[in-house]
Amino acid sequence: MSDAPKLGRIESPCIKLCAMHPAEGICIGCYRTLAEIGGWSTMSPEARRAVMADLPARASRVAGAQAGGRGGGRGGRLRRKDQ
Repeated sequence: MSDAPKLGRIESPCIKLCAMHPAEGICIGCYRTLAEIGGWSTMSPEARRAVMADLPARASRVAGAQAGGRGGGRGGRLRRKDQ
């Protein structure tokens, strides 16, 4: 790892929870599209900032789509527990 300053570099939003949401076409971990994930290292800082600014809205789209889904997994267990 280098001690050099990052010079405005924008880190990836990846949290290593990689799975594409079938209806939304975005990763359920970082909320990026496959094209954004694949091109992240070559994107300009401005393009990365634009993607980062859009991520909160994408997160709510995935959360809403998951709520109406099959109801399995951890989210489904938590919903059943609360009922």
